Amino acid sequence: MAISYVKKCPECDGINLIVDKERGEVHCKDCGLVIEEKMVDFGQEWREFDHEQSTSRRRTGGPMTYTKYDRGLGTDVGKKSDIYQLGGKERNRFFRLRKWQYRISTAIERNLKLALAELKRVSSYLKLPKAVEEESARIYTLAVQRGLVRGRSMESVVAGALYAACRRHEVPRTLDELSEASGIDKKEIGRTYRFVTRELGIRILPSNPVDYLARFASALKLNAETQTRAVEILEKAQNSELTSGRGPTGIAAASLYVAALMNNEKRTQREVADVAGVTEVTIRNRYKELLKKLKLDEKVKKKVGRGQNGKKY
Repeated sequence: MAISYVKKCPECDGINLIVDKERGEVHCKDCGLVIEEKMVDFGQEWREFDHEQSTSRRRTGGPMTYTKYDRGLGTDVGKKSDIYQLGGKERNRFFRLRKWQYRISTAIERNLKLALAELKRVSSYLKLPKAVEEESARIYTLAVQRGLVRGRSMESVVAGALYAACRRHEVPRTLDELSEASGIDKKEIGRTYRFVTRELGIRILPSNPVDYLARFASALKLNAETQTRAVEILEKAQNSELTSGRGPTGIAAASLYVAALMNNEKRTQREVADVAGVTEVTIRNRYKELLKKLKLDEKVKKKVGRGQNGKKY
């Protein structure tokens, strides 16, 4: 069977080319030049007429993934449900084969089996996307292969790999959140994160405060207009070099606080601080810096005061 294929002939510059799948050739219809030969057909060699045939005749498994210790390419010896279909001798043989298959796995595979289960648990707790989970599993696998886990707790390396993956994919998660999810001290996570990224040569850019705005605004139930204004305030702050040397969560929370005041969506400093995971003092200091450097005093002055319930804004 021959079909037309749009490509340029190097001999006569013609575009009337024919792909002959039976011979695995591409030749020019005008001058007869064979442009390509011995082409491999990567298509399926069987025919299917319904979904059931398509499923039964397919010979591929699931995609390769770092979230499984064998990358999804391993083989299990039977299932536990198969036990009830076996006799006494066959059942003993079944258990013996399963036991030996587990024994022949290497120390790295056994470590990965435990660590990746913990990684999935923390990832699920933080509601991280699949891409971040896959990247963190890849980083942890590389760390195990380089021997970077030796002398450190498995949980801290898992948390460090997750934090590195979050930073690479610009999915904002703080060390406090990772500490709460994994049960490891945030200083230990920070140390492990710096060690792993340095040893593996992973280059990570500083966190952008803008990445935190959407999550904080959603938690504070602020509208899109307030969020847009907060982004504008942050861009002005970055141009004025106000963000350098300051924590991204603090400056992002302060810009949201200012934007909320300007849009008459008042939130207390305590509410903003609790959502951002920083102290009220940090919010207050960043707030004063933004007002002073960006000259927003006049716009905010009319809005700042005491609410009807006595809360200070």
